[in-house]
Amino acid sequence: MTIKYVIITLLLALTFGCKNETAKPEKHSAIQLEGLTLNNNEKWIANKETHIGMKRIDSILKNNTSTNGKLLGEALSKQTSYIIKSCDMEGEAHDQLHVVLVPILEEITDIKDVKNSLDVEKKVTTLRRLTSTYFQYFKI
Repeated sequence: MTIKYVIITLLLALTFGCKNETAKPEKHSAIQLEGLTLNNNEKWIANKETHIGMKRIDSILKNNTSTNGKLLGEALSKQTSYIIKSCDMEGEAHDQLHVVLVPILEEITDIKDVKNSLDVEKKVTTLRRLTSTYFQYFKI
């Protein structure tokens, strides 16, 4: 029940609060997410802080050598909190951002409870793919 509460709280914060720099994320195959589309065949414009937060998440995942899911999850959570706190996006771009961020938030919440190093690696791979998805659909 607590995990659901955290996810719901984060989703509400993203819905009611969301605030440009280019990144070349590590090449991982993006995940096709239902409902995620481009803006007339162009990337959506994200606010600068969201993009910075996503670049930091990408960097944490690229440089991760830990198999401690709790520590990794906490580091990633700091960045998602920064994104949520700083986001001032509105409209369809904001809605599309949610399509990507919700699965990222769920994976980060889950990784904190993972003890097995192989399972941590699987979660990291999924998060890298979700981060690649963000960069395929958003720019500043």
